[in-house]
Amino acid sequence: MGVSIPVLVIVIALHLIAFVFAVGAERRRSTAKVVPDKYDERTYCVYGTDASTVYGLAAFGLLLISQTLVNGVTKCLCFGRGMMGGSSTTCAIFFFVFSWVSFLGAEACLLAGSARNAYHTKYRGVFLVDHLSCATLRKGVFAAGAALTLLSMIGSIFYYWIHSKADTGGWQKHQNEGLGMATSNYTESTERKG
Repeated sequence: MGVSIPVLVIVIALHLIAFVFAVGAERRRSTAKVVPDKYDERTYCVYGTDASTVYGLAAFGLLLISQTLVNGVTKCLCFGRGMMGGSSTTCAIFFFVFSWVSFLGAEACLLAGSARNAYHTKYRGVFLVDHLSCATLRKGVFAAGAALTLLSMIGSIFYYWIHSKADTGGWQKHQNEGLGMATSNYTESTERKG
């Protein structure tokens, strides 16, 4: 199996778009402020935009599609044809594990960040409460997801590249073994005599 440039382009594009969405989610995190109720002496939390929830879920989906594509093309390292032994196989296994660990970390950050960002407390307190807690997402969760998305991209690219080079394709390992076929010049020699 050779390296397919369209597959590499699609994988890189999906990862980079997911990275942009994750950075956008970090920048557009929900903010909250305590506001007094105009009808009674209680306060409540007012939240800003939920755009980062949508951005985080979009990054989650794009990253999932990219990882599925890479593992579908390579048959997830386990179900494909045999690979040549040696350092190429070892590197392919290393980058396979590396891409999966960074992928799972990024997906966890993006999903947890999106869920936490979408959660809005309905807590109401007496007007003179000093510390009314308005739950918001901590800074850096989506940023961690973005960083792990880039690491997942690097791992996926190297895994696909090395797997493609180490894949035997079923016959390439034995390509030069055995007797070679030679052309016969029997017909030429009979024509010259005749």
